[in-house]
Amino acid sequence: MKLSKEQCYEQLLLGKSVKSHGWLENIRQDALVRAQALNFPSDRHDDWRFTDLSALFQHGFRPIDSFARLALVDIEKYLIPEAIRLVFVDGCYSAELSELSKVGSAVTVSSLADRHGDPMLESSFGKYAPYQQDAFVALNTNFFEDGTWVHVVNEVTAPIHLLHVSTKREAASAIYPRCMVVMESSSRATLVEDYVGIDGAIYFSNAVTEIVLKEQAHMQHVRVQREDKNAFHIGHCSVEVGRDSTYISTSLSFGARTSRYTLHVRQNDEGAEIRLDGLALVAGRQIADTHTLIEHAAPRGKSIQLHKCIADGSAHGVFSGKIVVHEGASGTDSAQSSRNLLLSEKARIDTQPQLEIFNDDVSCKHGATIGQIDADALFFLKSRGLKEASARNLLTHAFAAEIIDKIPVPSLVESLGKTILERMTVVRT
Repeated sequence: MKLSKEQCYEQLLLGKSVKSHGWLENIRQDALVRAQALNFPSDRHDDWRFTDLSALFQHGFRPIDSFARLALVDIEKYLIPEAIRLVFVDGCYSAELSELSKVGSAVTVSSLADRHGDPMLESSFGKYAPYQQDAFVALNTNFFEDGTWVHVVNEVTAPIHLLHVSTKREAASAIYPRCMVVMESSSRATLVEDYVGIDGAIYFSNAVTEIVLKEQAHMQHVRVQREDKNAFHIGHCSVEVGRDSTYISTSLSFGARTSRYTLHVRQNDEGAEIRLDGLALVAGRQIADTHTLIEHAAPRGKSIQLHKCIADGSAHGVFSGKIVVHEGASGTDSAQSSRNLLLSEKARIDTQPQLEIFNDDVSCKHGATIGQIDADALFFLKSRGLKEASARNLLTHAFAAEIIDKIPVPSLVESLGKTILERMTVVRT
């Protein structure tokens, strides 16, 4: 049943209230008030003018009132053997599927529901993601059932894998994953956020992550969105980067009927380094939208960004990347590149690299390209005996590998490489 934008939003607001205590209950109530005052954005909003959400309104999403039980074999292909692992099924923490044996004194990793009375969590949660202005963030902040708390105090050698699994239900479901990460001074960690769906489920995943890096902290953040092809995924991540710290992000979008990821990184103190890599691989009627904002608000910041999109069939890829250099951010060095590959005549990619500079003592540049597979390279491979489909897949995989190969988790790189080849084979056949 197709609903109007307003009807779909009103149905989400009928979700059950989640019991909380003290500080969190106050945040939830504030978020509910803001959610009731807001609505889904439309194409009249400049940030959403390229993103068609109409497919989202064909389903009346309902809150989950019970949680599925899975066995380890059900999620085996998504596991990272060398990782600390927290698994959430339909938004609820699953202790039996999680693996915490590698957790040491350098990090605290737990379900948010288990951290009542933690002063560090209470002073950080909800302070960075903009639930006052963003309807999706407001809905998440009020309705999330559970989430992840990560507090890093030293170097963590094992990657931290947060696996969010959505299952098939009789009615289309709304799920609200949540994550809060605090990196203390001089700490180091690799965080993998992974969103997957099984059994051909139709659901709406609305995820919010907040990350704080203190002085000289170093974080590698890998975000993988490989939801089911019938799903809808809206994600938001807010990052605060401290003095001389390093934030390295790799965001991958392979799944979902319609997906949108918003990443806002703010440099709050001098000497910070920000590196953002992104890759969207879409086909059929998929829509994948990536919006990033890097704010240099202090001196001597550095940012490097590379985003790639591969679109086939009638798919639509969107990238909007804005870099803002504030008045006091002297000595900023920033570079942004958007490179895109069209594999069919019906595919479409909209790209908007943007710079806003309010300081003369900076070095900033940006650029964008949209093209097709290089005809000379294709001819060369065919002349060496490869069939055209195989040659196209090989060149496309090489285009994507520049992003994938930077991920510092070998087993995940191998798994994602296979995923890309499988999806391209399905698309071309």
